[in-house]
Amino acid sequence: MKFLIQAATAALLVATTAHAHDYKLAGLSVMHPKTFEKAAAVKVAGGYMTIENTSDTDDKLLEVRIQEVPRVELHLSETDANGVARMIKQDGIPVPAGETVTLKPGGLHVMLMGIGGSAYAEGDKINATLVFEKAGTLDVSFNVEARSDEDHEAMDHSKMDHGDKSHDDMDHSEHKKKN
Repeated sequence: MKFLIQAATAALLVATTAHAHDYKLAGLSVMHPKTFEKAAAVKVAGGYMTIENTSDTDDKLLEVRIQEVPRVELHLSETDANGVARMIKQDGIPVPAGETVTLKPGGLHVMLMGIGGSAYAEGDKINATLVFEKAGTLDVSFNVEARSDEDHEAMDHSKMDHGDKSHDDMDHSEHKKKN
């Protein structure tokens, strides 16, 4: 019985630690910043999180700074009725007062580019600074997690036709999915 209690307590601590990954700044809560595992040869990754604005003032995520990443941009991914997937660079991501904005695969996200040579393994952490228009800066860590099938299907860069350009040289404005 003692072993079961110890095991249950350990499991609860691990679960609590895994989800206690939230940050606060003024009226903003940034919940569970994450990215996914990647091999060293892969030059891009996405960053995801949920941002809740409990204040009565609109704000905007202007940029994400990551020292080890050569280029970081805010993007929106959309797929039109013809199956053409586009990544559209954003000048910022609005976070309206009283609302929650979710950055997720296949939608709004942080795009990390030029990161070949470094593998991201589950359990790693990537330190970043979020820059908000009104609230200021907030230091966070992106957890590196295993990609679920749902996440993989939502935005699978390997299924996109990149033509002759390397991913680092692209403007990400339009990609056509291979089916």
